Amino acid sequence: MIGPGTQSIPEGKMKLLQASLRLVTSSRSISSLGIRELAREAGLNPNTFYRHFSDLDDFGLFVLECIASEVKRQVRRLRTAAATSDQAAHDSVYFVYEYFRVNPAVVMVAVRELHGPSLVLRQALARQLEEAASEMADDVTERELVPQVDRTTVLDIARTVVRFMLFRGMDYIEYPEQQKAIQKETERFLRRQFMGAMAEILSPGLDASLAGS
Repeated sequence: MIGPGTQSIPEGKMKLLQASLRLVTSSRSISSLGIRELAREAGLNPNTFYRHFSDLDDFGLFVLECIASEVKRQVRRLRTAAATSDQAAHDSVYFVYEYFRVNPAVVMVAVRELHGPSLVLRQALARQLEEAASEMADDVTERELVPQVDRTTVLDIARTVVRFMLFRGMDYIEYPEQQKAIQKETERFLRRQFMGAMAEILSPGLDASLAGS
């Protein structure tokens, strides 16, 4: 389940977090959970919930923050250790998909809440995805993994890649026999995004010709 980055969370909050991830695997969103149901699954008194959270939106924000912090921490470590852009792509793609496989509720929560009934959680998740893309763009730019491409373009690519992996993660979980193929496909997708950006830089007249066609 959620790993080392959450060790400092109080026991009651951690039990509620883990209970929510177990419950949402049955095709539900955090917003649809009942507080009594959540407390019962966690083995706690319902009053314990209100010691930590004001309502389900407040709890949902906590869950999303825990998930995002854990994934970003690990991916940042892998990108920092990578010597080349290809290694960074391979290691990051492998980690994220394997993290989704081990923690399927993580990707289920993200996909459901991105279009779920709670505006608060939709906005929070959109911010988390933007932060993940921004961190990816910062790492790629600062380490000059693709020095020909400016940060604005790198950020556009990162946004596309983050969402691509989120939704492809559902297939990775549901179709184990396709996992290797999905990893390779995602690495190719990432490389092609950057190759396309570099092609635009090398052929500045390309956009104008396409626009006029």
